[in-house]
Amino acid sequence: MKSTATYLKWPIIITIIGLVLSFWLGYRTLGGISGGLSFLFIGAVLAVLEISLSFDNAIVNASKLKDMTPAWQRRFLTWGILIAVFGMRIIFPLAIVVVAAEITPWAALDLALRDPVEYGRIMSDAHISISAFGGTFLMMVALTFFFDQQKEVDWIKALECRIRRWASVRGLEIGLVLALVLTFSAILPDEESASFLFAAIGGMVTFLAVELLSNILDRESRSADLARGGFGAFLYLEVLDASFSFDGVIGAFALTNNLLLIAIGLGIGAFYVRGMTILMVERGTLTEFRYLEHGAFYSILALSIVMYVESVAHVPEVFTGLVGASLILVALWSSLRYNRLNPAQNPAGE
Repeated sequence: MKSTATYLKWPIIITIIGLVLSFWLGYRTLGGISGGLSFLFIGAVLAVLEISLSFDNAIVNASKLKDMTPAWQRRFLTWGILIAVFGMRIIFPLAIVVVAAEITPWAALDLALRDPVEYGRIMSDAHISISAFGGTFLMMVALTFFFDQQKEVDWIKALECRIRRWASVRGLEIGLVLALVLTFSAILPDEESASFLFAAIGGMVTFLAVELLSNILDRESRSADLARGGFGAFLYLEVLDASFSFDGVIGAFALTNNLLLIAIGLGIGAFYVRGMTILMVERGTLTEFRYLEHGAFYSILALSIVMYVESVAHVPEVFTGLVGASLILVALWSSLRYNRLNPAQNPAGE
């Protein structure tokens, strides 16, 4: 069996390169050793922030990735990291400014490099739409997991058994999310309510479209006698990754307005998420710890609610990270306790 250090080899290498680049960027941007050390510290904090906010993402990635073909697993871990780093950490923030300020992509890039304060202000002004879109998508991801009549393992049995019985009511999870969307849109001022509602509906439509396309593509793969989990699963994971990135990208602008530093710091964290994903798939972590996946989906649900709340009030990123980490740690403890009480059913003890 590979050692943990083997899975973290590339993340550690990227960390060293990223921190060196952060120092160099600060040295050139702010001038002197103090400027370099300032950017070095912010880059490290951004990496830690991304890891703490995305551990549940790694667990959900692993739950989907273990059913994908080896070829598509490799593509997710190679193409996916390029999309995660360059797509979500550079292109996505630029696209927001392009739409919000109604300027060209080149003008947005020029603004990011020449006037990062104004660039950060535009990003901050778009946080309501981003929170609504990402919160809705993630909430649908979490509720779809719990509203599943075929789900066999329950962690919080009193709650999850009842939810599973309600799963027979068609579209109930969609109705719950839409009710919450209407509630928050009613709370917001009129000028912000329309933006929240439009973005939330966009998140809902995106989720349903990805689910539909994923099912169609994977059904075609199975009909061609291929293993399940092809392009459809890849597409699902990429959109899921993007939704997880929303919160981290917006939170990063509270620390710095420098687009390149944000891309470096969050990119380091993205490599650790991929490393943890590979580790959990190859070691069968989700099978060994039966409630870990549940903890991740509870964490996703909590994150989606936090993103909704952020549309009306600021929520510290530290709080968001602690909530997600606490849920996963409790799920891990519950899994260890179950394994101790049921040694015959523990895969690791076979």
